[in-house]
Order: sequence, then structure tokens, then C-alpha cells
Amino acid sequence: MEINFYKYQGTGNDFVILDNRDGAYSAMAEEQVKFLCDRKFGIGADGLMLLETIHGFDFRMKYYNADGKEGSMCGNGGRCLVQFAKDMGIICSHYHFLAVDGPHEAEIDAKGLVRLKMQDVKAVASDGADRVIDTGSPHYIKFMDDLDHLDVYTEGRKIRYNNQYNEKGINVNFVSLENEGIRVRTYERGVEDETLSCGTGVTASAIAASNGMGKQHVFINVEGGKLEVAFNRLDEQHCNEIWLIGPATFVFSGKISLGL
Repeated sequence: MEINFYKYQGTGNDFVILDNRDGAYSAMAEEQVKFLCDRKFGIGADGLMLLETIHGFDFRMKYYNADGKEGSMCGNGGRCLVQFAKDMGIICSHYHFLAVDGPHEAEIDAKGLVRLKMQDVKAVASDGADRVIDTGSPHYIKFMDDLDHLDVYTEGRKIRYNNQYNEKGINVNFVSLENEGIRVRTYERGVEDETLSCGTGVTASAIAASNGMGKQHVFINVEGGKLEVAFNRLDEQHCNEIWLIGPATFVFSGKISLGL
């Protein structure tokens, strides 16, 4: 069967997107998703998303990791799907959509940046000197001075597959403080490699790096570009009004044969 696909990226975090509002792709098998995301034999992407219709929302987001398994929330994916929805004719000044971790809001500002409201953070855990925060996906945050010479793949796997996190997996973010904000490099579970950007990861990293209470706005450099995270810190454990802000860009579209 020949299917229509669309490729989008958000600061280098890239996704294959299918318009599933008619339900044609609801029975995606793990091997089919893996094929579409394969960079040598398929289209190539960090993940695959379906745009779906659901009552009470502008759309529903269904997300699969590149390993073929349905994933937890993807921040950059959510931003790309909002842009895709607009490109498909779903025009809203303020979007409301449903993802695996619950309802989300989003806007596209005058500069064309997609602003995605994330779930509230209800806990900031410690693992020695490091932090663990769930921002729709679980994230481990490790602060370091030198990210230029870091082997993210090797060091990330050590944490992701250690005895504590091996069963459920965890995303691993290496963070350095900069004059204008922070720099983040991320090893993503499901992709099982470094990605150029991770939306839920930079959100967790910005919160972990923040000092003081009240409203904050953190600028983040990732390998694929620049992102921003704005949030309100209520206390040491809780944050709300969390917005992930950045570009979401159409790359190309096409057709590909896929057995369904």
C-alpha cells in the first residue's frame, strides 16, 4: 500500500507525520514504524506521529519512538504536530490537543515559533548530585563543564541501562551553564542514541538549572539550534505554566510503499 507522509523537524529533532484523521493508519505495527523511521531503508526520523480526530479537542497526537514502540510525550514532536495541523487546515488562534500524557495547549506566535504548554512538574528528585524530573517523559539531568568532548552515546547508555533505570528506561541530559542560559545534549531512550534536540529534555534541564522562585525564562542551546522554556516555579518541587518555545519546520513530503 502506498501512503502519503510528511517530514517535519524542530531544532533537528525530526519526525515522520501521517494524517490519520480518517483512521487509515490506526493499526500501525511496530516493524512498520521502525521501517519508516529507519535512516537507511525508510524515510528516516527520531519518531513517527499520527494526527487524529477526537471529540472535544482540535486533534489528538499519537507518538511512536523510532524503535517502533508507542512513546511517552515528545515536546518537539508536539510542536511539529501543531504546525502540521495548521498546514493541514486546522486553523486556531489557540490549540487544544490530547497527547499520551493528557491535554495540551499551543500557539503559533507572530515570529512563527510554536509555543507548547507542558504538563505541570510535581516533583524534582535527586540522584546524588544529579536530578530526575518527569516532564511528560522521564529525564535524568547531569551538570557538566565540558560538553564538547563528551561521548553522549556511551555516557548516556551507562545511565539509561544501569540497574536503577534499565527496566523502564530514562532519557539522559548533559547540561552546562552558559552566560545566556544553558546548553543541553541528550541521549534519548527509544532512539537509543543522541538526538540533536529533545523538547521534554530541555524543559527538565531548564527547571533543574533554575534558581529562585517565581516566573523564569531560560534560553537553551542544543545541537540543532535554540529553544526557550518559560515557567513559574512555585517551590523546590513544583512548577506550572511551563511553555516550550521554538521553531517547527516542514522538510518534505512524499509517498512510500508500506504493507498495512
